[in-house]
Order: sequence, then structure tokens, then C-alpha cells
Amino acid sequence: MKTAILSDAHGNWPALRSVLAEIDRLACDRIISLGDVTGYYAQPAQCLDALVQRDAIQLLGNHDGYLVAGTACDRSPTVARLIAHQRREINGARLERLRSFQPRFAEGGISCVHGSWRDPLDEYLYRIAATDLPDGHRYYFAGHTHVQHLAAFPTKTFCNPGAVGQPRDGDPRAAFAVLDEAGITLHRVAYDIEETARAMRAAGYDEPRLWENLFIGAQIGGRLDQITTVPATP
Repeated sequence: MKTAILSDAHGNWPALRSVLAEIDRLACDRIISLGDVTGYYAQPAQCLDALVQRDAIQLLGNHDGYLVAGTACDRSPTVARLIAHQRREINGARLERLRSFQPRFAEGGISCVHGSWRDPLDEYLYRIAATDLPDGHRYYFAGHTHVQHLAAFPTKTFCNPGAVGQPRDGDPRAAFAVLDEAGITLHRVAYDIEETARAMRAAGYDEPRLWENLFIGAQIGGRLDQITTVPATP
């Protein structure tokens, strides 16, 4: 079976649409989404609906969790303000669908979370060691940092597929990964960032800083991030 693993679509429909087209081209059999289909950008409903239509396995991310819990993000006023738009888009049956998502998924040799295995919703794994990965599986997938990364340890392999909707590793292309019998491969695909910006303007946002970061593959404000692998102890 060929499985596409993606994360952090964040309401960026042009980015997700391009990723889904590439997933089709690669003839993947199924999709696992590691959470945060909502957040930041103007088209979370399209993103959620597209993944539901494809019967994707979808995890709950921290932004999704804000909507489910009816809370705001207390560490970012920008995110808190953007969540108000997400609530206008994700309600009724869509909110109930989001509410059904679980924070973890495990099957056979695969274990998936949004953040980490200690805190599946909201821990950022900027340093990854074998000890961060619980026993019992071969492949471990997490998102949340928006940084594409692959780390092989003696008996475990960690992968952050990167972000579809807001890459932060200096590469503006949407990111995802594929797992098949040969192992994990990392993928990037270009998309129309200007279309994402136009959707934001149409939704009433007039602050270019909310999307300018997409052109350089950075956080809002321009910060770039990275993940460091901690070598296994002999």
C-alpha cells in the first residue's frame, strides 16, 4: 500500500489542491492528515471537505482543537484573530466532523500524532531523538513544526512531512511524504501563492504580512525553523 502523509493544510486550499493532484499522480492508495486542516488561511471548509471526500484518515491538530473547544490561542493574538474567521467557515456538520477527529492514529508499524507522543496536540519537536518515539512501531509521523524532516534511528524512523499550507523551512513549496514498501520519500510541490493571497483579501484581510511569509517559506513575520536529529547513543 502507498500512503500519502500530509499535515498543516491550514485552510490554504490552493496548496492542498496542488498536493492532492500530486498524490493522485503518484497513485497513492490512501491519505493520512496529521491535523490542522484549519487555521491561518481563508478556505478551511474547502480543505476539510476535500479530505473528507477522499476518506482521508484525519487527526486533530491544535488549531482544530481551538475550534472544537470554542477557545482562542493565548500565545498568539494573530492566530486568535484568525480563528474567528475559521469559526465562520467551520460550523454545523463540519464542526461535528472536526470534533470526531482523534489526536493519535496507530496501525501496524505506523504511529501518527500532530505534535508529539508526549503532547499530541501542542508540543513542537524541533529536536528529535529515538527516545522521543515510543516503542512498538517502525515509522513515526508528526507535524506541527511545519518543517520537513526525516530521521532514521536503528529500529525507528521519524518523519515530519512538512506543511502543506505554511512551510517554515525556507522552501515555499507545499510539502508531504509518501510511505510504501520501500520506505519514506519526501515530496514538494509548487502552488499558486497569489491565489491564496487573493482568497485572504476576499475574506476581508488587508494585512499582507499574513501571507507574505508564504513566498519565502517562513512563519508569519519571516522566521525560519529547522529540526535537529539527535544521534542515537551507541
